[in-house]
Amino acid sequence: MDDAVQVEAARIPDRDRLLKELRDSGLDARPVDEVGIEVPVEGDGDEMADELFAHAERVIMSIGAPFVPIKHEGTIYIRPPLS
Repeated sequence: MDDAVQVEAARIPDRDRLLKELRDSGLDARPVDEVGIEVPVEGDGDEMADELFAHAERVIMSIGAPFVPIKHEGTIYIRPPLS
């Protein structure tokens, strides 16, 4: 394992739903602290972060949650809209 992509959700239920979706997609995602997810990656972590970002967007749209993913400094944050 070269690196890991970090994902931070706003609430535990959101983290749990995204964690399940990532695992169902075959990723070795694991919970970290209360609302975090860590996804180990090999090779290009930036490319994997972009794929996880797109996956998070699809999950959020499919459940109709009022949240948006924001990628900042290697971490993907799942937060309520800013405005």
